[in-house]
Amino acid sequence: MATTKPDLATSSGGNPLDLLVPDWPAPPGVRAFQTTREGGVSLPPFTSLNLGDHVEDDPAAVAANRGRIEALLPAKPLWLKQVHGIRVADAGRDVPGCEADAVVARTREAVAVIMTADCLPVLFCNTAGSVVAAAHAGWRGLAGGVLEATLAAMAVRPSEVLAWLGPAIGPRAFEVGDEVRRAFVAQHARAAAAFHPLLGSDDAPVPGKWLADIYALARLRLASAGVEQVFGGAWCTHSQSDRFFSYRREARTGRMGSFIWLT
Repeated sequence: MATTKPDLATSSGGNPLDLLVPDWPAPPGVRAFQTTREGGVSLPPFTSLNLGDHVEDDPAAVAANRGRIEALLPAKPLWLKQVHGIRVADAGRDVPGCEADAVVARTREAVAVIMTADCLPVLFCNTAGSVVAAAHAGWRGLAGGVLEATLAAMAVRPSEVLAWLGPAIGPRAFEVGDEVRRAFVAQHARAAAAFHPLLGSDDAPVPGKWLADIYALARLRLASAGVEQVFGGAWCTHSQSDRFFSYRREARTGRMGSFIWLT
């Protein structure tokens, strides 16, 4: 599996932005990047490139941060109101602030974006370079079918789709309860392999508690939907505190953005 390597970009303000650029064989007309927490103006606990306008950060700082990112884009992205659901918006038709947890874009220079801070961001494109998409996959959305809904909205053959898994909480940090494991295993028996018992201080399993591998769960769902080309998935937002926001690590925190568009 290909890995993703960081890239440094410079905003219009001259400050370095630490961006992740997907390392995947996307067609030439597809552009994408993932922000980290570095390169903005927000103060603690939102240090520094917080893009979320719903986390009690200074609105002026959020606007400045978004402005720095928008300077790198061909147009303003479709900022969503994410609700851990499976609705898929259209970057060329819907209005900013609409409730959705995924977005597709077929219009040239229409920018799709989703925000995360532990949940899994997934970017999609097809080999022909005619459609792109982004999905916000927390465990509820993932179990609910947000990836499958996104693929359906793309309306192309799954075998022609490439997917990139961005920074999310890692398998050694994602503690969940029995209800989460049951939700996935009930749909795919093989999902059981993505859960391992949480061990207590005495190395004995903690009743009803598990460590979940959200990357493995996403790969399973994508494979079951017919997507064979999956890349990325090599980070832990919870443990890499110098680079990523994490809601599980500190509930009052910022949000990162995953952007994709067609040139």
